[in-house]
Amino acid sequence: MGIRRPRVVLYSHDTMGLGHMRRNVLLARTLAQSRLAAITLMIAGAPEAAEVCAGAGVACIALPPLAKGADGRYTSRTLDVELQDLVALRGRTIRAAIEAFDPDALIVDNVPRGAQRELDEALMALRRRGHVRCVLGMRDVLDAAHTVRREWHVARNILAIREFYDEVWIYGDPAVYDPVREYGLPQSVTGRTHYLGYLDQRSRLASTVDPWSRLAPSLKLPPGRLAVCAVGGGQDGAALAEAFAEAERPPETNGLILTGPFMPQAHVARLQRLAATRPRLGVLGYVQEPLWLLARADWIVAMGGYNSACEILSLRKPALLVPRVAPRREQAIRAERLCELGLVDTLNAETLTPGRISEWLGRDRSPRAVRRPIDLNGLARAADRLERLLMPARAAARRREAVALGAACGA
Repeated sequence: MGIRRPRVVLYSHDTMGLGHMRRNVLLARTLAQSRLAAITLMIAGAPEAAEVCAGAGVACIALPPLAKGADGRYTSRTLDVELQDLVALRGRTIRAAIEAFDPDALIVDNVPRGAQRELDEALMALRRRGHVRCVLGMRDVLDAAHTVRREWHVARNILAIREFYDEVWIYGDPAVYDPVREYGLPQSVTGRTHYLGYLDQRSRLASTVDPWSRLAPSLKLPPGRLAVCAVGGGQDGAALAEAFAEAERPPETNGLILTGPFMPQAHVARLQRLAATRPRLGVLGYVQEPLWLLARADWIVAMGGYNSACEILSLRKPALLVPRVAPRREQAIRAERLCELGLVDTLNAETLTPGRISEWLGRDRSPRAVRRPIDLNGLARAADRLERLLMPARAAARRREAVALGAACGA
């Protein structure tokens, strides 16, 4: 019969942007292609995840989506139901999916108890079953230290990690930002914490098709260099996109704006009107694999989300980050630390103008003084950590199989 391939569930709550789902799809693809050859199921809190997963060959269950307002409060994004009813529906769906899939490991993205504690029942059920290894995967920066400490205390996240999680993986380099120190995590958590490094995005290019030949005819851009403005999901990227659209670019330089799927249509329409009057400016909405476009860029202007930072670090492109500061300071902290290391330039959103972007695009591109290389080996280490974590259970399974085979042969 043989030992079955390990099964892994990756959960992300996905209340804002595309970063969580892209990170989890990249992890799922890596685990499937590793020596484990893991079968992965992604449980995501946004319907857009189904399209991202389909292009990556990853099975996905999309939950009815939550939305997070500028004040950080959750609401239902599409269903006209009370928040508590939606969270209960999502929680029951998560638990049922996990029980039916019968995984060997669960990897939870960022939030130990899930959005609005929707993972609690599933985590308790997994602990009662005993054999499923649970991992909390955290990006480099969650928020300002005082905010994280307060929120984690209220949510009792430390207790949840102690009770439910075997390991904590940090997808970052402590030389950039050290969440263990910044957030004052106790020994009960640090003892099971592993720094994996940032997630090198270039493997996405090896497993997807360059969309340029399909997109170029509609853009009608003349030959020349390329500056790309990428605003992630786009829900709060309109100000940056418009400043980029109105900026002066160096001679024979095209500008390309990736609005993302969540930018309000009124802002998209304004950008398209601006592009119609500028022969070297193009606008694209949702692009399933935008990394190809960033790889073509001579300059990148972005906001500062985790995925954007990983893309820039992986491609080693000149980059200007204009981070959001609400509802979390995560992007601003990341941008500041990367700038201090000489890896990117930054611009405060309050001082954002077309002229400031024009000035940055026109700067001399002499080599930057980078203090130290950044660790980008997170994907390889994730596969290695999971293999180590599952090793005892798989060894026990081999012993049981050997005993059963011996009994069968002796019968």
